[in-house]
Amino acid sequence: MKPKERVQKTFNHEQPDFTPCDYFGTPEIEQALFNHFNVSTLSDLRDCLSTDIRYVYPPYIGPELKHYDDGSKIDIWGVIRRPMPNEYGEYAEPVNLPFAKWTTVEEAQKHPWPSPDWYDYDALPEMCDKYPDHAIGLGNGFGIQDFINGISFGRGVEQVLIDIALEDPVYFYILEKRHHFYMEFVERSLQVIKGKVDLVLCGDDFGQQQGPLISPETFDKIFAPKKKELFDLTHSYGAKIVHHSCGSTRKLIPKFIKVGMDALQTIQPQAKGMNPYSLKAEFGKDIVFHGAVDVQGWLQKSTVEEIKTEVNRLMDEMGKDGGYILSPSHNIQPDTPIQNVLAVYETVAERKGLRL
Repeated sequence: MKPKERVQKTFNHEQPDFTPCDYFGTPEIEQALFNHFNVSTLSDLRDCLSTDIRYVYPPYIGPELKHYDDGSKIDIWGVIRRPMPNEYGEYAEPVNLPFAKWTTVEEAQKHPWPSPDWYDYDALPEMCDKYPDHAIGLGNGFGIQDFINGISFGRGVEQVLIDIALEDPVYFYILEKRHHFYMEFVERSLQVIKGKVDLVLCGDDFGQQQGPLISPETFDKIFAPKKKELFDLTHSYGAKIVHHSCGSTRKLIPKFIKVGMDALQTIQPQAKGMNPYSLKAEFGKDIVFHGAVDVQGWLQKSTVEEIKTEVNRLMDEMGKDGGYILSPSHNIQPDTPIQNVLAVYETVAERKGLRL
């Protein structure tokens, strides 16, 4: 069975020949794996790891996005992010918060908002043609929609949570700008690669470690209509939705299913209520789970044998009757030993009779 067929069966909740797998890592982990395999691109790395999905994204052709001497750079929304060192590597953090001081919609209207015209959609078919045997996902991370995290980069996390609680018109204006931008972006992408793309990646961080950031009622009132509109659009082109959310979202999963979410990506086992085997038992017939290889310390500290045992269990139990893509629960973190990363993918490859 080719990887594309394997992923399609999984999304149809049918048993594939093997559980499909995916990869996400921090730049530090990617560089270590590049060095290990002597490759230089993510596509080649995914080939080395024998994963089943390849990702495409239209090239940016809009106005020049400034890079600064301190390593920071501006994105299409006007947010400047600078690499900030931590104990094990770097993470790009927002440093200018361009939306933070707005108190009126009129102020927001003056912002130079991006245009979907800034991308070369016609380049996508050739990108897809490079991967005839693989499932193809449209996405460069999970920033499509991203109404909480994405807006927080420009307005601040605390302010966004207050905005949601108070239903602030400024927040809703920004939300609408993002929504309409990405609706057009996704539709223009799917128009040129209809029949070639299997998945559309999108996201919103609806959870924290102990539970959801918002109530189910708030999800229904503010976010569900926008999610459903994007999901319906994606389905109209024959593709499936893979939606990212960090943290504990168990209480929201029935809402996710109701609006048509095909797959929930991340599945952090240490977050409250997010034991993957329990989720599979309760919701596995209605939604695909993507993730569950724990990177919140477990992958860093486990032995190779412990990793192989858990990965085999995930494939046996989560992968039964389809509905599961094995993947790290978030980007593999920089403090993870490379032999532990390899142990995950070697275990999957062994099922297929392959060697990495």
